[in-house]
Amino acid sequence: MSGGLIHFYFGDGKGKTTAALGLALRASGCGKNVVIVQFLKDWNCGELSALELIPNISVFRGKSSGSVFVRDMTDEEKSETKSIHDNNLKSALDLQKRGLCDLLILDEALDAYQLGVLDAGLLEELLNSKPEQLELVITGHSPDPLLMERSDYITEMVKRKHPYDRGIAARRGIEY
Repeated sequence: MSGGLIHFYFGDGKGKTTAALGLALRASGCGKNVVIVQFLKDWNCGELSALELIPNISVFRGKSSGSVFVRDMTDEEKSETKSIHDNNLKSALDLQKRGLCDLLILDEALDAYQLGVLDAGLLEELLNSKPEQLELVITGHSPDPLLMERSDYITEMVKRKHPYDRGIAARRGIEY
């Protein structure tokens, strides 16, 4: 069996998280332990209700100031968010080190990294010394040279048309 690979899903189109969670379902259905860390997200979304029912999937998430984007956070809120993100990633890596993680999904990690609310050293260390058998998925919006170089799969999600552009808000059960 070959070792684990790195998947990088990025772009402004819909589907990055959906693709990552589809892989989580496939892996868990094959008996693999899946750990998902969602960065920059703390609202109630439909996938969490379903994921809670699957015993071999663990989810870590959260940020300071629920509905506020990072660009609108105070320095204190950014610091608190960074602490939450760093601790969630450390918890996920601890599960991996204990042999309880075959697939690690870092949803929106690239954005958290680029916005300075994730310890750059933690992410870079993971990319530089990823355990051989670990399958790793990272999502975000803008490409990053380190991820472009290290990834085995690179998928760009390109928005051609989206209901949001016509003023249609995100719908529960479809977009979240």
